[in-house]
Amino acid sequence: MARTHESTGNDHSTRTTGHSPDNGKGKSFEDRVRVTYGFSLLKGKANHPMEDYHVAKSVHLKGHEVGLFAIFDGHLGDKVPQYLQKHLFDNILKEDEFWTHPEKAILEAYEKTDEAILSQSPELGRGGSTAVTAILIDGRKLWMANVGDSRGVLATDGKAVQITVDHEPSKERCDIETRGGFVSNMPGDVPRVNGQLAVSRAFGDESLKLHLRSDPDIRPVDIDNDTELLILASDGLWKVVSNQEAVDIGRKFKDPHVAAKQLISEAVKKDSKDDISCIVVRFKG
Repeated sequence: MARTHESTGNDHSTRTTGHSPDNGKGKSFEDRVRVTYGFSLLKGKANHPMEDYHVAKSVHLKGHEVGLFAIFDGHLGDKVPQYLQKHLFDNILKEDEFWTHPEKAILEAYEKTDEAILSQSPELGRGGSTAVTAILIDGRKLWMANVGDSRGVLATDGKAVQITVDHEPSKERCDIETRGGFVSNMPGDVPRVNGQLAVSRAFGDESLKLHLRSDPDIRPVDIDNDTELLILASDGLWKVVSNQEAVDIGRKFKDPHVAAKQLISEAVKKDSKDDISCIVVRFKG
């Protein structure tokens, strides 16, 4: 259950139908896109199974090459992030309006997926998960979406640009209180929704859903010749490594798999005790 096995081969066929290897790399199907990616995951020191899941793969759809990248950071169990790994991208891509109105399709798929998770709470349990997803179309158009504090950061001409929004209870206190909830501020602890959850948006969490949002922030990004890297990671990395530090480390390595492993090593060196998952996508412009 610890899932500390490692794969360092060239296999890029990470599937959404199961928990994929904890380390790996891949490249796009066509050289014209010139996109490579790598990932690495490490179980933290907590006494529970690994709760981080990911997706990193390329698929052909309707004449386009589509890169699908995601980090799902679960809490109170691994069933919700595992469900997201299996179903979220499928739900997005089967939306009728994905190719014409992708933002609307992503929003609707996130909401439908959350509804499905809540409807299966007897099987999936009381836990939940953050999500950060990236859909890369033909290496040039990126659609980023997230709920929670798993984060996406771009390296553009050497500078870090945070694309996603960290959904923290202190930032969305007004909305939480409007919904009838509260934000705790206990000494020595982070702000929490109803004294329990350290993020203000998440999939699942049936007991908190009245006071918790699951709609994502969505942002389109044009990838140009100055765009070097996309880094997706769970908060096990971002708690101890700044956006710019991550970019500086990622730029040092041509192999994105090596870059992802080095980012996790840096987080461990800085005493991160959480599960850590990281995907690095390199654009060769």
